[in-house]
Amino acid sequence: MGNLLYIIAVILVIAWAVGFLGYNAGGLIHLLLVIAIIAVILKVIRRA
Repeated sequence: MGNLLYIIAVILVIAWAVGFLGYNAGGLIHLLLVIAIIAVILKVIRRA
């Protein structure tokens, strides 16, 4: 489960970067970034 969260977080960060640089999707891009950060934080908390 931890690896899945990490993979999802990486995919969301990449999607955020592509969307931020290539498209102007507004709030959706920042929502993806927040979800990715939450997934990383959950991974760190569950590992500790």
